[in-house]
Amino acid sequence: MIIQNENPSHRFRRDRRSYSIHMPTLILLFLPFLFHLFSPILPFPSPTCFAYNTSAGLVPGKLNVHLVPHSHDDVGWLKTVDQYYVGSNHSIQGACVQNVLDSLIPALLADKNRKFIYVEQAFFQRWWRRQTPSIQTTVRHLVQSGQLEFINGGMCMHDEATAHYIDMIDQTTLGHRYLKQQFNVTPRIGWQIDPFGHSAVQAYLLGAELGFDSLFFARIDYQDRAKRKVDKTLELVWQASKTFGSSAQIFTGAFPENYEPPSSNFYFEVDSESPLVQDDIDLFDYNVPDRINDFVSAAIAQANITRTNHIMWTMGTDFNYQYAHTWFRQMDKFIHYVNQDGRVNALYSTPSIYTDAKYAADEYWPVKTDDYFPYADRVNAYWTGYFTSRPALKGYVRMMSSYYLAARQLEFFKGKSKSGPKTDSLADALALAQHHDAITGTEKQHVANDYAKRLSIGYKEAEKLVATSLACLSQLSSTGECQIPAAKIQQVFNEDIFVQDSTGKKVESQLLPVIDASLSFRDFHTTAYVGVSPKTIPTHWLAFSAIVPPLGFSTYIISSDKGAAAKSGRQTIYKSHQNATVEVGPGNLKLIYTAHDGKLARYINTRTSVEEVLEQSYGFYSGNDGSVDYQASGAYVFRPNLTYPIRPEWPVLTTVLRGPLLDEVHQKINSWIYQVTRVYKGREHAEVEFIIGPIPVDDRIGKEVTTEITTTIQNDKRFYTDSNGRDFIERIRDYRKDWKLQVNQPVAGNYYPINLGIFMKDNTRELSVLVDRSVGGSSIRDGQLELMLHRRLLHDDSRGVDEALNEIVCVQDECIGLTIAGKYYLRIDPLGEGAKWRRSFGQEIYSPMLLAFALQDKNDWTMSHLKTFSGIYPSYHLPENVAIITLQELENGKVLLRLAHLYEIGEDKDLSVMATVELRKLFPEKKTIKVTETSLSANQERAEMEKKRLVWKVEGNSKGEKALRGGPVNSAKLVVELAPMEIRTFLIDFTVK
Repeated sequence: MIIQNENPSHRFRRDRRSYSIHMPTLILLFLPFLFHLFSPILPFPSPTCFAYNTSAGLVPGKLNVHLVPHSHDDVGWLKTVDQYYVGSNHSIQGACVQNVLDSLIPALLADKNRKFIYVEQAFFQRWWRRQTPSIQTTVRHLVQSGQLEFINGGMCMHDEATAHYIDMIDQTTLGHRYLKQQFNVTPRIGWQIDPFGHSAVQAYLLGAELGFDSLFFARIDYQDRAKRKVDKTLELVWQASKTFGSSAQIFTGAFPENYEPPSSNFYFEVDSESPLVQDDIDLFDYNVPDRINDFVSAAIAQANITRTNHIMWTMGTDFNYQYAHTWFRQMDKFIHYVNQDGRVNALYSTPSIYTDAKYAADEYWPVKTDDYFPYADRVNAYWTGYFTSRPALKGYVRMMSSYYLAARQLEFFKGKSKSGPKTDSLADALALAQHHDAITGTEKQHVANDYAKRLSIGYKEAEKLVATSLACLSQLSSTGECQIPAAKIQQVFNEDIFVQDSTGKKVESQLLPVIDASLSFRDFHTTAYVGVSPKTIPTHWLAFSAIVPPLGFSTYIISSDKGAAAKSGRQTIYKSHQNATVEVGPGNLKLIYTAHDGKLARYINTRTSVEEVLEQSYGFYSGNDGSVDYQASGAYVFRPNLTYPIRPEWPVLTTVLRGPLLDEVHQKINSWIYQVTRVYKGREHAEVEFIIGPIPVDDRIGKEVTTEITTTIQNDKRFYTDSNGRDFIERIRDYRKDWKLQVNQPVAGNYYPINLGIFMKDNTRELSVLVDRSVGGSSIRDGQLELMLHRRLLHDDSRGVDEALNEIVCVQDECIGLTIAGKYYLRIDPLGEGAKWRRSFGQEIYSPMLLAFALQDKNDWTMSHLKTFSGIYPSYHLPENVAIITLQELENGKVLLRLAHLYEIGEDKDLSVMATVELRKLFPEKKTIKVTETSLSANQERAEMEKKRLVWKVEGNSKGEKALRGGPVNSAKLVVELAPMEIRTFLIDFTVK
């Protein structure tokens, strides 16, 4: 997707090398006339010569213009991925990726010098599967010759703000492994040309750790771009990880404007209006000299903002090359005539060729260390709304991501089946959902529905796999068939139930009533999406503490028995006229509320002696309608008009439920916001569950709903947000490290994406808030953290989607605005102690325990099934600072294992240290034949990747400290070392002992 709204600056500063047209202006002005007078002596062919010379390579000492033919193909945006592929739904957009690929191959075959790059594997694989063996052989030759190059190589061009790093890795791996299998190639260039801002994790993890030599993109802030043009710093070396520094750096280029040709004069799709090169002098409108002058002028303009004598032209844009000859015919002519003209050198190229040329120039490059958020394409147009847009879809993607992780682990222990249920469908659906117009919420509604449908289909197949795997792992008999227990769960209507663990010991449990808001929410949406109303109405939640062995499961039996029933919490209702304070929390953490208004007032941790004023409230920003300057708040852009606190519409009724395991505070904030705050006995954080919606718009005002957590912490404008759930980056309100920010949006311009959490600190304390999905957030005022939880807007923001972000749900003829349910978690720690909770509990939020149910006779079950299981060596467990983020059996029988260190360097005094994992104890039932460390996407050996890595020269102190890394894995000991923030990927050959 591309909509360009910038007003580019044309001020260029000459630096190191500048270019000018070496011909008097008078000659340029009258060149068309003089050409006809002196055509016998000028280097243009006679009208009968049509063999264009396109064989140009790099020319030292001359400005080299690298023409990079490409098509940017969104895997869903205005149309669904399949509609884009086959070309249907033309009433929305005339785009057909199948036509692009069909026409591309003969166009490349017509001239061996022509080149093309392709990115989105979701489209390419659809096309490739339907090709004949002869076409496939032809395409393989084009790939081997370098005419067709795959770059980026993932299933999609994933988003960099709202995607989790594990999902980014998974979708990239899916594409890279396919390319390795089919073509034996490893992409070496990152091509993130359209995402709306760029993350540190993309640079060092999804860039350098993949073995990429460079990363290119288009979208950076308009103020940043203007300064970089002047300073010649659009291209730089990005050292995005403070843990790894220069060892994970990558050469990075931001395009001068966008990912299209350099001006409107160089588009050559069938219906484009750019003037063609008309080189037949026997026909009217002969224009070769004019077009060559246009080319040279555009090249010199770009050269004067670019270091070295190499510039790149991105020849293509969205869904281009549907008739590829229209592009290549014109580029053939430009290369031929420009090189005959001689002022600059033009050539067919790729980003790989361009990167190698930049590296060979032996230049010293400026360094960048933070990220490219937030992104604004012009005044008052910050693309920070999409951090929250479509929160239900964002939550669904996160839920399915964790399920996919668990399902693959179970599939590994059961053994991959050739005929049974698999995780492939869910893998494909999740890969598509990471697209920068999918999880972002910036697609049309019918496209969002398509992504959700694919996730649902994938989930259903993975659910069958999970059920089969659990049945196989738990059954004591070895008949060869795994009997899946009945899936139907009998509704428990009474409260006379109790819980037993796998040894038969009673487990303390607690019953909590299901709130009315949750029931109505469940009933309406079940009817809307399933088509029938729920037949049973749940009355209670059952809570108990469960202990599960690592990489394993535990069985708990829920039975009915009046004499040993679970405890129901004591319920107390506080009304607005009461003046007392209310203390909530059965453990170390106490939350203090004022009874008369139900407001949270204080936070007390008796273990750490932290005591802090703490308030929590809701508000909303009214969405700007764009009536003044045509910039409304919409799916992409956050353009607040006014700020409104949300005050109760009636006297607050606060209900407190107390029990042995947890306390709950139920509050109805207004008619469309309900909240439950939980404090657990064995935990030291508060859990806030919210139900928001339908957001009222009867007043014709769109609303962007936020929650604010207010303390007395003096954070001095500083706060910290995660990068794709991985590194935390310092943010400073109204400040940018790389340029002097001109503040025009003091709220939207300070919003950042949050996937894991946000925190702030002063000299003594730190407040952390963790989230269950991607949201936008900030610290707009000192002492306060703000999260945007839901958005409903009535105007399109003019970025191409042409649809207001007004999600509705319909049952028959009744349509209402979307209601969402979600959670966030908060905790206050002494300074320096918050990282343990952020990292350990953050991993628990991403990958919660998987629940499975079976309706069985208790005695029959315990006699015929394993009650507990662990796949690892008894008494062994992973270090506290390490997580398994991938455990997957591949089609060839090998096992893909990824281990991640969860802490940054210096983040925690105890856990930001080297950790070790013993593979023999991790897989005690397997005999390890071979362990091969690979790149992050498992498409090449790590050692080979490091040998090929380009080492770029940088300005200033280029040495730096050597980053700490784990050592090679000894084949005898099989112990993996993990340094802080390190992710190590292995392919393992196993046999069963």
